[in-house]
Amino acid sequence: MIMKPILIIIYTLLFAPTGEWNTLPTQQKTQSLYQAKGKASYYADKFNGRKTSSGERFNNDSLTAAHKYLPFGTLVIVTNLKNDSVVVVRINDRLPKKSTRIIDLSKAAARKLNFISNGLTQVFIKEQAKH
Repeated sequence: MIMKPILIIIYTLLFAPTGEWNTLPTQQKTQSLYQAKGKASYYADKFNGRKTSSGERFNNDSLTAAHKYLPFGTLVIVTNLKNDSVVVVRINDRLPKKSTRIIDLSKAAARKLNFISNGLTQVFIKEQAKH
């Protein structure tokens, strides 16, 4: 009889979410919209046509991106901090959990942000409000 409540308490303590799993040092929450500053790169041509984590085929000519945990379909405003160019992309893939980048962009998005020749750039990303 006493065993069941004790097991429930132990289970709750071990497996209850702490809310810390998605907290990054450069992340800020404003009105529950995700914002972050960090490094961005873009996909190599060899990934064109491969399946993304969302199941759709990657297309380097689309305005899409990979992020560690933002839900698939989320629209993100990306600003290149080196030249102030801006693009809106849709999240359709995942970054590796140990990635030092905050976002990987399609080549089309990198072209709009003017960093193709550099390969990497500093960006500010912000989740676009849903209407």
